[in-house]
Amino acid sequence: MKVIVGITGATGAIFGIRILEILKNVKEVETHAILSEWGRKTLELETNYSVEKFEQLADFTYRITDLGARISSGSFRVDAMIIAPCSMKTLASIRMGFADNLISRAADVILKERKKLILLTRETPLNTIHLENMLALSHMGTVILPPMPAFYNHPQTVGDIIEHIACKTIDQLGIILPELKRWGGLQEIYHKGGNTPE
Repeated sequence: MKVIVGITGATGAIFGIRILEILKNVKEVETHAILSEWGRKTLELETNYSVEKFEQLADFTYRITDLGARISSGSFRVDAMIIAPCSMKTLASIRMGFADNLISRAADVILKERKKLILLTRETPLNTIHLENMLALSHMGTVILPPMPAFYNHPQTVGDIIEHIACKTIDQLGIILPELKRWGGLQEIYHKGGNTPE
């Protein structure tokens, strides 16, 4: 399986990093990573990763301006693309087919080739333009996966929240990760707690 991972300038670069870290240990996955100009700044601002360290996480990396890269063509076969985080600017660019950089161009190719596109959209609150762009892309088959925390798994740290979101994202690729804490139903919770529902 070949997966493109793009990191844009919205807050939350750690999501893309953690996804790449996990995929690096999945033997059947080949990763192709792109870091936008503002993604680079966010990466350095929010994490302890340098660009060089980031590039070591992927099998192949590309410059955001390299519109001649192989992943900019549908003739180069890839299976899916994740943008984590996905800024509202990138979201709008993909929705309109603007393809002005390698992330939006690669996403455009994913859409036209009917492959899986997963967007970890990051903004709050959302205005009508954001919502309409997400809805339009959802109608095209895009998975809109805002990085929202879950609490049924009782996260103890920010790292636990990041891990769950990264694993949920990878789950969309059909890759089963044992570390993903799945909802087992109320019966399981009551059983663990020694109580039964009324």
